[in-house]
Amino acid sequence: MSSPSKRREMDMMKLMMSDYKVETINDGMQEFYVEFNGPKDSLYQGGVWKIRVELPDAYPYKSPSVGFITKIYHPNVDELSGSVCLDVINQTWSPMFDLVNVFETFLPQLLLYPNPSDPLNGEAAALMMRDRPAYEQRVKEYCEKYAKPGEGSEDKSSDEELSEEEYGSDNEDDDDDDVAIAGKPDP
Repeated sequence: MSSPSKRREMDMMKLMMSDYKVETINDGMQEFYVEFNGPKDSLYQGGVWKIRVELPDAYPYKSPSVGFITKIYHPNVDELSGSVCLDVINQTWSPMFDLVNVFETFLPQLLLYPNPSDPLNGEAAALMMRDRPAYEQRVKEYCEKYAKPGEGSEDKSSDEELSEEEYGSDNEDDDDDDVAIAGKPDP
């Protein structure tokens, strides 16, 4: 494992062999999506999230960038960007860690033990500290609405994205009609 690129390849293979669904972006190994299941015995159990991972050129010496694509209600996850506030990824990363650690240890720990005193989602943190039952209900609502398994949870990241996709598909239909009309001979 002399080069970062070999380590990157090995870590991705380990992740795929650990039964994670991995989808590369632009057929490369630097950016990809991983399907992540909520940890057992947590408010997030039963949910499935699409996580975007970006490996820097200096990986594993520099930490991966990890963010939720699928919406999640959590004090340490920015609701708009999906950015994760996780000390072990952001500040104390070591080349001894790998991608399997991120998905089998770090993210499950984040969901099992939210830290409302260091929030990226201030509203979730405040609700968690002020009214725990209401916070738990909101988490479950988000899981139900956005992270249902087997229903293309990646397509439910935000209402804005859905409307853009719908808009894009309408344009494609119009283009198909134009091609069909343009290809017909004049009567």
